[in-house]
Amino acid sequence: MSFLFGSRSSKTFKPKKNIPEGSHQYELLKHAEATLGSGNLRQAVMLPEGEDLNEWIAVNTVDFFNQINMLYGTITEFCTETSCQVMSAGPRYEYHWADGTNIKKPIKCSAPKYIDYLMTWVQDQLDDETLFPSKIGVPFPKNFMSVAKTILKRLFRVYAHIYHQHFDSVIQLQEEAHLNTSFKHFIFFVQEFGLIDRRELAPLQELIEKLGTKDR
Repeated sequence: MSFLFGSRSSKTFKPKKNIPEGSHQYELLKHAEATLGSGNLRQAVMLPEGEDLNEWIAVNTVDFFNQINMLYGTITEFCTETSCQVMSAGPRYEYHWADGTNIKKPIKCSAPKYIDYLMTWVQDQLDDETLFPSKIGVPFPKNFMSVAKTILKRLFRVYAHIYHQHFDSVIQLQEEAHLNTSFKHFIFFVQEFGLIDRRELAPLQELIEKLGTKDR
């Protein structure tokens, strides 16, 4: 199911994924928000004592989906079939879409189409209770970590596209501090738990190194 819409006033590209209030995952999200407020991102991404790693990764994956959803939502009017005929991150990196189910063979498509496919696919995974259980006591599936890694690897591509193709628009909208903080949080999180292969991060390697140096 596709929810693509381009109204800037809505400020999200897809409907926000909510974590049910009162649930343990909601408490974890609140903990994450509180530690983020301290300003130490390296510390904020660490697994809280006594918590389940899968649950911590699940909560943060939902949060990153919502953040990227909002960031991309602010620039959809600049990311069009005409301006971005391929999904790229600079001249050296181009992404073709396949989800293994509906589209088995990778297809070349425009960036807005690719991101629509990607965000719809992520949303379907997050809504699947067998993959992302929201009820206490329901175990995570054995393949959870590999699904989470694929989601985060694909979400990274949206950051990479925004930085390479739309950073001028981000500056114009005065969203760069928001984008940089969100991306830094994302990178520190995936580094902490080794969730994205270094080769996949190559399109933004320079920026990643700069963010890491600043934090030392």
